[in-house]
Amino acid sequence: MDPLQRLFALAEAAGLAGIEHGTSWGTPSLKHKGHFLARLKDENTLVIRCPLEEKEMLMAAEPDTYFQTDHYVGHPAVLVRLEAIDDARLKARLERACQMQEQKPKHRRKRA
Repeated sequence: MDPLQRLFALAEAAGLAGIEHGTSWGTPSLKHKGHFLARLKDENTLVIRCPLEEKEMLMAAEPDTYFQTDHYVGHPAVLVRLEAIDDARLKARLERACQMQEQKPKHRRKRA
């Protein structure tokens, strides 16, 4: 199955509402209610939103699956080797990324 089709099928299976196609850095991406959720870095690698504290834990526990490049150090996103992750764990990562997006503080304008 095409990696993007896999991601959308898992998002649908998880019942994640508001998932849409997008583009990020010139590559196909998933957006959640218009905001970045994940993107295909290449056909074998996914970039997905992830809290920093979870990112460090994931990379330490499963370095063959989760990693980062210098570009992503300090960013709330982790790289995922798609061939190394099963659907259940990938679905859980998508769910967590959506939770993270929903908990993101909303910017409001100050009234004068």
